[in-house]
Amino acid sequence: MLPPPPASILPLASRRAALRLGLVGLAGLGAPLAAQAGAAGFTHGVASGEPGARQVLLWTRYQGDDDTVLSWEVAEEMDFVRPLASGAVVARPERDWCAKVMATGLQPDRWYYYRFIAPNGQRSIVGRTRTLPEGPCARFRIALFSCSNYGFGWFNAYAHAAEAADFDLAVHVGDYLYEYRRGEYPAAKDVLAGRGADPANEIVALADYRTRYAQYRADPDLQRIHQIYPMVAMWDDHETANDTWKDGAENHQAEEGDWATRKRVSEQAWREWMPVSDEYWASYEIGDLATLFRLETRHVARSKPLDLVETLRGSAPGQTEAALSAFRDGAWRAADRELLGSAQQTWLAAGLRRSARARKPWQVLAQQIVMGQLALPDVAVEAMPAKAPDWLKARLQAYAQASRAGIPLNMDAWDGYPAARARLYGAALEAEASLLVLAGDSHNAWAFDLEHQGNRIGVEMACHSVTSPGAEQSLAWVKPDALARASVARNPQLKWCDTARRGYTAIELTPASATAEWRFLATVRERGTALAGTQRMTVLAGQRKYSA
Repeated sequence: MLPPPPASILPLASRRAALRLGLVGLAGLGAPLAAQAGAAGFTHGVASGEPGARQVLLWTRYQGDDDTVLSWEVAEEMDFVRPLASGAVVARPERDWCAKVMATGLQPDRWYYYRFIAPNGQRSIVGRTRTLPEGPCARFRIALFSCSNYGFGWFNAYAHAAEAADFDLAVHVGDYLYEYRRGEYPAAKDVLAGRGADPANEIVALADYRTRYAQYRADPDLQRIHQIYPMVAMWDDHETANDTWKDGAENHQAEEGDWATRKRVSEQAWREWMPVSDEYWASYEIGDLATLFRLETRHVARSKPLDLVETLRGSAPGQTEAALSAFRDGAWRAADRELLGSAQQTWLAAGLRRSARARKPWQVLAQQIVMGQLALPDVAVEAMPAKAPDWLKARLQAYAQASRAGIPLNMDAWDGYPAARARLYGAALEAEASLLVLAGDSHNAWAFDLEHQGNRIGVEMACHSVTSPGAEQSLAWVKPDALARASVARNPQLKWCDTARRGYTAIELTPASATAEWRFLATVRERGTALAGTQRMTVLAGQRKYSA
């Protein structure tokens, strides 16, 4: 493995600009953050992604006076005396000065350094990336992230994974940033000093999304994780708006304009600022060890989420059970409710068959939302204080009533789309695949054995959040250990959970086993990488369940 390049994140002039704006939380005014500071040149470091055995996508941002042709180089030495690949790419103002290029002609299973050079001789920082293995692969390590809200704290999870320096790939399963206006989420009292949202308004227009990305990407720990590992990334909902579905979102109102336009510009900013391709879904071959499938569950096919509170609202006294039974046997189980859609489902089924027939031990689904079945334990409602907000009381009571009727609690997760989940499980069974499902979204850590009609499907490794608070905030009256015990007891597929701590998940794949290590940071309110604990869970190849 090549050693990581130096941790100097930005050239000096750009670093000062980022500190003035991105790291001290001054309000954005709609223009890209670097432009507000008058910054020029390489403003936000480098990044890489979309790795293959012989190629990898390279990213940088260079702000000039007009279209600027950048040279790029890939080498095995940090001095770049003997570049192994090189070329040119243009940074254009209409792409917010972001430049991406696919470096090809590389060798499998290799670490490389890369950099960009401007016409005036200015160089970007040096990045490090790697290609995927081809053929025999004895070990592959993934750092899994989700739910990174700038205002709630420091991105210590990124910093810890970068310090560990022993991963082959970073995978981000969404909520890379959040769309809310300053003071909404987090509330003003919870915002860490100096990390208020830019721009101050909820991001809706293209300039808003660009400014928010610029702020996040000025964070030194986020820049570092991009600098030293390639990343496979996908959006969840907050990259556009909370609880996104194909035709709208919970956090999109008519006065904010046309939904299709908002979705389009959010996708544009994502593709500008992230080291990603334009494909909605993709797969990555990790030698003879695994196939990693990157799925899309928000913008393309997702049906509108159902609402348990609305289902029960207006029910006559004594009719709650009947209303829930009708919901369970009708709308909830409707066969036409989609998450992946027919095109993606067909593509995934074919990919699972190819991977399993190639005798790869692991078929890894990198996707946004929790797949395991999860009902609310009674303890969450029994101890609810009288002073709890009315909206929270109504929601938790609806969840509890639904759980007693055999309905799970989160209609925004796979639990809200049982027919779509059954189609995916059916494809996995037909292919004889061994699924490792990676998920985020919930802010909490979960380990599920996935089953369908008595058949083992695989396991789920759902990661906790980088900074966004979990059940320790929303269910503050229940001690986390008690909530975890009650959740495992209430849900047969759930083998372990943590509902109170922030961090990331380290995943190791070998031909014999797959192990997840959930890593919990001591704090996100101060910058630092001390851990408060870890939890390891292992599944043996061919078993499709966690070992005892």
